Amino acid sequence: MRRFLPILLLLSSSAWAQSGELQPLPAVPPPPPGMEAFDAAMEPQVTIVKSEKETREEYRIKGKLYMIKVTPAVGPAFYLVDRQGDGNFIEADIPHTPVKPPMWIIHSW
Repeated sequence: MRRFLPILLLLSSSAWAQSGELQPLPAVPPPPPGMEAFDAAMEPQVTIVKSEKETREEYRIKGKLYMIKVTPAVGPAFYLVDRQGDGNFIEADIPHTPVKPPMWIIHSW
């Protein structure tokens, strides 16, 4: 209780020291911190290509293809991702990425 007494006194004295005049709130609240302006160049451009066997969604940023979502007519969808930016696409489990803990061999005999 003794620890809270100085804090309580400080809060009550600061509230009492105010002149009592209330000021109106601004009409438009400020934007939340960390919210940047919209940048259209950073939004991905999505091109959908449909065929009889599959539907491909190609994702590009600044004209560079970085990911393809392939939805076959039969079966689950899968993603092809260019991880290093060299044009080689590898399959990735983007929506169902499980946590993969490191598996080091500490001792074997």
